[in-house]
Amino acid sequence: MTILLTGVCGFVGSTLAAAIVDLGLGWTLLGIDNFARAGSELNRVGLKRLGVKVLHGDIRCASDLEGVPAVDWVIDCAANPSVLAGAEGGAASRQVMEHNLIGTLQMLEYCRRSKAGFILLSTSRVYSIPPLAGLPIERVNGAYRPQLGGVLPPGVGPAGISEDFSTSVPVSLYGASKLASEVLALEYGATFGFPVWINRCGVMAGAGQFGRPDQGIFAFWLHSHLRRRALKYIGFDGLGSQTRDCLHPRDLVSLLRRQTGGPDRSKPQRINVGGGVASARSLGQLTEWCDARWGAHPIAADPRPRPFDLPWVVLDATAAESAWGWTPETRVDTILEEIGRHAEANPDWLEISS
Repeated sequence: MTILLTGVCGFVGSTLAAAIVDLGLGWTLLGIDNFARAGSELNRVGLKRLGVKVLHGDIRCASDLEGVPAVDWVIDCAANPSVLAGAEGGAASRQVMEHNLIGTLQMLEYCRRSKAGFILLSTSRVYSIPPLAGLPIERVNGAYRPQLGGVLPPGVGPAGISEDFSTSVPVSLYGASKLASEVLALEYGATFGFPVWINRCGVMAGAGQFGRPDQGIFAFWLHSHLRRRALKYIGFDGLGSQTRDCLHPRDLVSLLRRQTGGPDRSKPQRINVGGGVASARSLGQLTEWCDARWGAHPIAADPRPRPFDLPWVVLDATAAESAWGWTPETRVDTILEEIGRHAEANPDWLEISS
């Protein structure tokens, strides 16, 4: 089986490729990347050593895909993953749509021509902002969580946010680009008869993630703390209680094996794929972890709210377990240890990748 990974030199794409090779699945891997993101070239070197062929191309451009050979499956990891992308208007708003929606359209056209299956890595940010911002919450051990005795909207429960939660606007331009990509992928699959799976991912985290707060807050926080960079709790009274779950990209491989194993129309096409409650950590809790490892580092506070910020986003992946037998394998402590060791071994990582 031949697999095409888009955005293969990003953190998620390169981590998936390395995990697939390490597991010896026998897949032939082909990757494509436009190398627009700082740090991408370093990942290309590592992928080449693993025997992964990497094409230099931009999936937004149809002509860049003309020479790409036919494959069995496309795993679409390419995206501008920042929830703040395009928020200031101008060309940046068009760019987030071109990267995320137009890129998806071009890959779906490629799948139509190649008769390939399509797997889209989507995001938890497709879920509606107002009801999440308005959740009744409580602060426990320095982290927010929903008040389970309170009145919660449909789709929120003890295990997190389920696929039944509202996707009504506003969801941010980034969230809208991914939600539109989901709809487009499902329509293409239904119209042209190729299988489509959509995996809504939580915050990805692990060693080698690029050092940007809007794209990988777990890695950014640890690297910045170790280097004594200025850090700030923004919004939510400046307490650092805002909470996210995290997932290591390599944990996706077991799910991808099942999804590429053969179409099964009984499976839900859209599922949450996240670390869940067990992996959820607040910024304050990340700081406590860093303080214990590297010594105390003062964090500034700015209580003013910021657009699209939410107090709590934790994905309920029950449907993935029920449909595919999938659960995350890498514990959050293991993820933090991996990032910490990478930060210690790569003192210039923030400069290289931010």
